[in-house]
Amino acid sequence: MTTDTQHLKAFPKHIAIIMDGNRRWAREKLLPSIAGHRKGAETLRKIVEHAGQIGLKYLTVYAFSSENWDRPIYEVTGVMALLKTYLKKEVPYLHKNNVKLKFLGERSKLSPNILTLMDDAEKLTENNTGLVFCPALNYGSLEELAIAVRTIGHKIIENKLDPSSISQELITQHLFTGNMPNPDLLIRTGGEKRLSNFLLLQLAYAEFVFSDIYWPDYTIDELNNAIQEYQKRERRFGT
Repeated sequence: MTTDTQHLKAFPKHIAIIMDGNRRWAREKLLPSIAGHRKGAETLRKIVEHAGQIGLKYLTVYAFSSENWDRPIYEVTGVMALLKTYLKKEVPYLHKNNVKLKFLGERSKLSPNILTLMDDAEKLTENNTGLVFCPALNYGSLEELAIAVRTIGHKIIENKLDPSSISQELITQHLFTGNMPNPDLLIRTGGEKRLSNFLLLQLAYAEFVFSDIYWPDYTIDELNNAIQEYQKRERRFGT
């Protein structure tokens, strides 16, 4: 597959990735878990760059789930430090390459300095017209739905919304993904075959491609293969 991928049949507009296997990659190499996360960040850079080159419109990645806070404190601390380094290092590069950043997730548990980096990144890239790159941080789909319901409820209490006007479209508009198109393709690496509380509503009619490869070893060729697999399928949307 070449960078002319966008001209092939049924090229996806939006790909979501569950980047699984960092810790197992490190464990098998007798390395600390943070080494797997660091190598995974290098892989992410390559995948984001390639996604922009082939004309993908949206790329959403499961970077840190709301359940990940329950991992050992040393690992969480290491991941947060890596996140700060990634934002400081990569955002200028992403901006130079016309990538727009949009972070998904509930932000209150993230540290003020990370929040500042996130806000600055979104403001810096808000007018970019290339790939929309959406890292999901402190994200959980059930909490996303709860937040949407609470927001809608407050609007009803304040007489800003008629309950009879609540529709699927209205709920969708109140999700973190807002007016983004739903993913066409979900990729999960690391051999697991579950959603893990990721984009449960948005993935209702997505095609799934699972890979046994740990995320740190995932390659551009593997992404291209997943897109080709997607292009072979007939999407029926429940019909």
